[in-house]
Amino acid sequence: MQLGLHYWNYSTPSDPAAIAGTLAETARVADQAGFSVLSVMDHYFQMDQPGMCSPDEPMLEAYTTLGYVAGLTERISLGVLVSGVMYRHPGLLAKIVTTLDVLSGGRARLGIGASWYEREQTGLGVPVVPVAERFERLEETLQICLQMWGDDNGPYAGRHHQLAETLCFPRPISQPHPLIQVGGGGEKKTLLLVARYADACNVFGSSPADVAGKLDVLRSHCDAEGRDYDRIQKTILAVQPALVDVDGFLAAAAEYAALGVTEIEVMPDRHPVEFATQVAEQILPRLPDGP
Repeated sequence: MQLGLHYWNYSTPSDPAAIAGTLAETARVADQAGFSVLSVMDHYFQMDQPGMCSPDEPMLEAYTTLGYVAGLTERISLGVLVSGVMYRHPGLLAKIVTTLDVLSGGRARLGIGASWYEREQTGLGVPVVPVAERFERLEETLQICLQMWGDDNGPYAGRHHQLAETLCFPRPISQPHPLIQVGGGGEKKTLLLVARYADACNVFGSSPADVAGKLDVLRSHCDAEGRDYDRIQKTILAVQPALVDVDGFLAAAAEYAALGVTEIEVMPDRHPVEFATQVAEQILPRLPDGP
């Protein structure tokens, strides 16, 4: 079992001038302690969740942030959990992830999903399209990224995206390409796209029972698509706070491991440097082995 750090909040400490230094120190702690990945959200407004966070809180652009972190770290993987499909043209997204991969020495992931936060989209002029179209675009984006990271430099003609050339040089350092992680637990569309295209899934770790149900659906999609279910990495974003009840968190982690989950991402609920340090001391050494 591996542990990732999902850096979702830039409000602690409250001084905006401290954001860069806090992120840098948190990333160094996570890198040196052996966290598997540092991920960030793909939002331009903070999420609107009463009692938890609000849109007027600080938020940074995801790939610029990861480029900064790449220069400060050596081992930890870097990814967006998850890139909103409406926020970047697919060809440019493939180049952005390739750039991160090359400059980080092969540590980039492509985390991607169907964007959903309409307030930031309408606020910043991003086209808002129906849910069905977002998933069509998500599938085309996955196809385009795979083509750009493969041997076919020719055109791509989809319903929503047309590319005359799919050139991508330099090639990613990660081989055969950066890990593709589709985020979300939608059973009819999201998990089907995992089965068709992805190297990994990421679902909400609301409970072992809930995750078991999602993985059963993924297995059925893999069977229908002729895909080896065991070749897909199973990752979750922990809903349960990691440090409030360490023994309870570790007990749940053991249940997730028994389901085949190989990575849990945790979210800071206090100063991020303090959080990363305490998780490294109290949880990382006690993580369960896989099945």
